[in-house]
Amino acid sequence: MKKSIQTEFAAALERNAPLFGVTLNADAITRLTFYYDLLLRWNPRLHLVAPCSAEEFATRHVLESLLLLPYLKRNARVVDVGSGGGLPIIPCLALRADISATLIESSPKKSVFLREALKTLQCEDRATVVAERFEKLPAPEANAVTCRALERFAALLPQLIDWTPPHCRLLLFAGESVLSVIEAATLKYETVLVPGSERRHLIICNP
Repeated sequence: MKKSIQTEFAAALERNAPLFGVTLNADAITRLTFYYDLLLRWNPRLHLVAPCSAEEFATRHVLESLLLLPYLKRNARVVDVGSGGGLPIIPCLALRADISATLIESSPKKSVFLREALKTLQCEDRATVVAERFEKLPAPEANAVTCRALERFAALLPQLIDWTPPHCRLLLFAGESVLSVIEAATLKYETVLVPGSERRHLIICNP
């Protein structure tokens, strides 16, 4: 019998999690698979992520997002800018019940998906979705600001840096071109190379 795409996704999570330093129990894999299934059903209408295989979504999207977890302190309050399909914050919320978050997404339609995803994963009591551009909002109270797929990332990054409260850790997923912007802002930072990638990094900017 041919495996379902959800079964392939769950198997890819389990197989690749050690490469990302992530430990996933059966409950975590089930919750992440619920999220993947929901995204598959909404993606043809909203284009939340580019079409990809179950293996690629497990590694390139979900496990990459979970690289954040060691950098989110206990009971962290996170602001996720440009949440889109919920990456990186929804996988983190699914695995860490102590985390709360504000998801900022300028597309009203994608914001509807985000609320449905949070409800499906029973995270809606720990997360708020705001359908607006981050530049038009005051920065919410937070310990960390995350960003993975902001449109015109390099161009908007100086604004995002200025917008981020000075006591917050800024956590970005980006290529090497973004590092020059961070260096120009004289931020203290470290980088973690994403497993399986030669140029993509998690960039940790400490306050």
